[in-house]
Amino acid sequence: MSRKNARETLYKLIFEYLFSKEINEQTMELLLLDATLTADDKEYISKCYHGISDKAEDLTDLIMKYTTGYSSADRLVKGDLTAMLISSYELTYCPDIPSSVSINEAVELVKRFSTSKSSGFVNGVLASINKEVRKNGEDH
Repeated sequence: MSRKNARETLYKLIFEYLFSKEINEQTMELLLLDATLTADDKEYISKCYHGISDKAEDLTDLIMKYTTGYSSADRLVKGDLTAMLISSYELTYCPDIPSSVSINEAVELVKRFSTSKSSGFVNGVLASINKEVRKNGEDH
């Protein structure tokens, strides 16, 4: 249950980041005061928050490869983009997190925080990204 809470906290931080385009250390510090978060959770949140912000352009480009019908990331529902950024980062840079867990958690986040049509869309995009990441990983 703990990593689920950590992902939800990260979701809130990345959602804010999409509007401001910069890290907000004050928001992160406030959210990390949550007593249910472990030291490992806080490390995960900080690592992913900074990692996603550093790689936001590359991750967004990766997501856009698989979002047919959208001319730019600005046209995507922000809640969907937030979940896809988190999962894309995990799929690409966190090999210790099983891809099925990452994708499932992203789908659960959009079920909770986004539109009723988001879960299938997000699942499809992330499944395609996962195939690409796994294929490229095998090539090395």
